[in-house]
Formats: sequence, C-alpha cells, structure tokens
Amino acid sequence: MNTLMITDVNALHTAADILKNGGLVAVPTETVYGLAANALNEQAVSNIFKAKGRPSDNPLIIHIADLEMLNPLVKSIPDKARLLMEHFWPGPLTLIFESSDLVPVSVRGGLSTVAIRFPSHPVIQSLIKMTGLPLAAPSANTSGKPSPTNAQRVFEDLNGKIDAIIDGGHSSVGLESTVVDMTGSVATILRPGGITEKMLRDVLGEVVMDPALLSVDAKATPKAPGMKYTHYSPNADVVIYKGDSQKVVDAINKRLLEDAQNGIRSSVLCDDETKTLFKTTHTISLGSRNHPNDLAAHLFESLRCFDDLGMQKVYALAFSEDGIGSAIMNRLEKSAGHHIIEI
Repeated sequence: MNTLMITDVNALHTAADILKNGGLVAVPTETVYGLAANALNEQAVSNIFKAKGRPSDNPLIIHIADLEMLNPLVKSIPDKARLLMEHFWPGPLTLIFESSDLVPVSVRGGLSTVAIRFPSHPVIQSLIKMTGLPLAAPSANTSGKPSPTNAQRVFEDLNGKIDAIIDGGHSSVGLESTVVDMTGSVATILRPGGITEKMLRDVLGEVVMDPALLSVDAKATPKAPGMKYTHYSPNADVVIYKGDSQKVVDAINKRLLEDAQNGIRSSVLCDDETKTLFKTTHTISLGSRNHPNDLAAHLFESLRCFDDLGMQKVYALAFSEDGIGSAIMNRLEKSAGHHIIEI
C-alpha cells in the first residue's frame, strides 16, 4: 500500500472518502496526530490496532464534532460531565462515559465504558462533519513510540500501513488529552494532560487522581489509553534524574564521561537553564522552565530526535509537576519505563 500524503488541508474530500469506505487516515489535532477510522466500523477499528501494533485491550478515544453526536454513543451524560463539556470542549479533554451498545466492543477495549473527545483542531473537525461519522483516533505512531506531533513522524512510522496522512503542521499542545472518568461519584483523572487538575477543580471542586497513574502493574486493565504498557519510548534507554540540581548535573556528567570512555552514545534531555552544564555535544532542551507549555509541546519530538542522532542512552532531568508538568512527567516516566534515580 502506498500512503497518500495530503498537504492541502482545504481539499479534504479525498480523506473523507477514505474514511467513509473503511480506510485509515492520520489527521492533525491540537494534541498529537491521530490515526482515524470510522469508530462504528469494526473492521476499520481492527485495522487501527493492526497498523499500530497496538494491544487490543487498550481502548480508543472516539472524536466528535458536535454535541449531538455524543448522545447515541453513551447511556447518559452526568451533570458534572456537562459542566466540563461547557468549559473545555472543544479542546484537549477526553471524558469517559458508560457506553451505549452502538459502540463496538473493540473500541472500548472490552470495557463497558467509552472515551469521547471533542477536538478543537479545524482539520479533524472538518473531517468528522464531512463524513458524518464519529472517528476513533489513537496517536498515529507505532505502539510504544513517542506520539507524533508532525506529519513527517507519522510517515516514518506508518508509511505503507495506512491509506493517507494529512499534513496540518505541528500540534500546538504536543501531549495527548487529559482523560477524566465521569462514571463514578467523583471525577477521576486517568491521564493528565493540557487540561490540568487545577483547571478541573476550579470547575467541579472535587477531583481525584487514579491510583493506577502511579502503578506499573502489567496485570492491570487499562480504562483509558496510556495506562498500561511501555509508552513514548525512543530506541535509547531513558533514565530520569531527580534531586538537588547541582548534584544531578554532576551525576549525569559522570555517566556521560563513563559512556564516552566505553564507546556508548549518550545524551541529555534538559531545559534552557541547564543545557550548557552538560559535557556532551548532543544536549536537547525542551525550552525554558518558565514556559511549561513549551516544554510539553516539544517533549515527544525531542525524544524522537534522540533516535535521529543514534543515541543509546538518554539522561533526562525531572521537571516540576505543577500544572501541565504533571502530564510532562507522566509521559517522561513512561518513556523511561519508570527508571528514576533519586540524588
């Protein structure tokens, strides 16, 4: 299969026809690029899992382009969910509801619940409206690799495995959506993202973090994407260093020296404030700590750049977990397989 690259976002009819006929199209969203298919077509959904190499018990998010599309997909809409929808939809927020029978079991990962998002990016909104279909769309990458934030990274992973890629430039948020379970008495964050815990609390009052966010239990059943399996990993081994900043710098520099002596290609993931402190020519900065949204937007692309450089090891600084920093560290810790060294 030759994957079609669509560079004119004003001519989406070809992509819409592919989706209506059960095909797969990588589409830009404000979070990351998604691999879209008709969410109600079981064969199309199966092809998403096949193209990505994605475990079948990892549920998919369904994307809609107006609130009328939500009702047939869910059993009910709790009042607290309506509040969040009013404040954050369209945008980088996924809500989990009790699913209707209309949603294929494969989309739900075998669960009774379904994850729904109303994205703000105009391209995916247009596609949904043109097709009249809810679109299942996990990140458009090989399962386990860093999520793509531009069309070139999608092409590198999925060329020949999907029908088309729409080039809509770089994703603005750069991390997947916040996922909140609305099926219990208290809204529960299953995956942190651009809509932060504080933002949710400001609307609802009580919000809790799911304990599974701190677990690496391979036997756990994932209720939302990204709660299980290794994720966001470059080919290099990633290790996170936490603690006193000067001691962390010294410890990483010691490892860099040892790696150089042993012929191991290693590098550092850091910020603008520390990038000159490391004894390597391949330091990659996510940006300034004073601009955490920039750090988030650059994380996945930076992890992919280490592969471009042929790195074998990456030493990453820990970042503040305030605000969107919680989402940054969630992704970074998964990319490191929770390999963290406390200094």
